[in-house]
Amino acid sequence: MRRLLLTTATAITMAATAYSAQASGRLVIYCSMQADWCQKAAETFGKKFDVKVSMSRNGSGSTYAKILAEKANPKGDVWYGGTLDPHSQAGVNGLLESYASPMLKEIGEAYRNPATSKKHHSTGIYVGILGYSVNTDLLKKAKLEMPKCWADLTKPEFKGKVQVASPQSSGTAYTATATFVQLWGEEKAFEFFKKLHKNVAQYTKSGSAPGKNAGRGEVMVGIGFLHDHAKVKAKGFPLQLVAPCEGTGYEIGGLSIIKGARNMENAKKFVDWALSKEGQEIAATVSAFQVPTNVNAAVPKEAIRLESTKLIDYDFVKYGSEEMRKHLIDRWIKEVKPLER
Repeated sequence: MRRLLLTTATAITMAATAYSAQASGRLVIYCSMQADWCQKAAETFGKKFDVKVSMSRNGSGSTYAKILAEKANPKGDVWYGGTLDPHSQAGVNGLLESYASPMLKEIGEAYRNPATSKKHHSTGIYVGILGYSVNTDLLKKAKLEMPKCWADLTKPEFKGKVQVASPQSSGTAYTATATFVQLWGEEKAFEFFKKLHKNVAQYTKSGSAPGKNAGRGEVMVGIGFLHDHAKVKAKGFPLQLVAPCEGTGYEIGGLSIIKGARNMENAKKFVDWALSKEGQEIAATVSAFQVPTNVNAAVPKEAIRLESTKLIDYDFVKYGSEEMRKHLIDRWIKEVKPLER
């Protein structure tokens, strides 16, 4: 992913709100969501609270590695968005600050303290469903039937037509890996990975890239979170979104304060704001169609509804642990990545 740097500043003075007092000074955000969402949130918070915000955007796996590398001298204050699994790993490894925001009363109970440590290291700010999108123009041209299940993507006719991110760099791809293991068991899941590998045209660094590339017609099928693909479809690209027939996993987007943050008070104020109705409804203004976790926030009409999808009982504690994450990624690197395609 392209690294996006943003600095915003304003001299507007705002009155205190029910969830946060007037802030000032600086804030450094590491953001693992869509770049325009990251930018809009940074700008809005900076203007509202008279804070100079510096923001850098990268995938959740890469952001975790950055926070770990900076452990002795933290440079970021808040980790905003991205799959919960690396947030959980960061909390267990002592990289995050415990913070129970007063805004938790407005957050759905399952998302208030979802990370492995259970010490309020991370809060869920959105929910996204895993699946894939299909470029209908390319599908029609190839005279293929619409794939409806994960297993369909391993068929010979889809050779070179599938794109997915690498679990080495992408939280999205790790969620997919953990989903397949929970669906079928580890051995059968790795049999699936090897079959799918034959059809993968490219492993991308970012989890959102396959949906974008499918929309542009660079590949027929892109695996990822469907809210990212819905954003591409909303721009007029010929995509059909599929929640696979076998069932699928989902992500909780994490929000965490980095241990040793230099701007701790502003970090807490940002968390309070990001959990608020206002903070979560920022997403839809930039066509980000995740389901918000604040019960008072509006759900975008383009969002994939949780109640209409066959979801697995995703174990965020087990599959968010450092041991399991390392085990599955290492096994993928050793057994799947080197195979010929």
